[in-house]
Amino acid sequence: MRCVIARYPFELTKSGVLTSMKGVTPELVTGESVTIGRRRYPVKQVGQVVTRQDRRDFTSGEVVRAMTRLGFTCHDRIETAPVAVPTPLRTASALLGGTA
Repeated sequence: MRCVIARYPFELTKSGVLTSMKGVTPELVTGESVTIGRRRYPVKQVGQVVTRQDRRDFTSGEVVRAMTRLGFTCHDRIETAPVAVPTPLRTASALLGGTA
């Protein structure tokens, strides 16, 4: 499949991406990601490995479009559950045995 990433044309195949990412340890996922094989990689890491370009040269959207067209599953940013921070009122209420 022909795609353009950072204004450069690339001829990518699903098997070529699988081969390129074989043996690459996934970095910590903090934003958009793509599942390749049984591993989940940040899209910028995949783009860097596949295109051999600096991560600052392309957007994550360009890589997501290319990986989606090749049949890989892409994921949006991981949302974390909000952490409940005890307020002074809740702390005092808990100490007194009540519920606030």
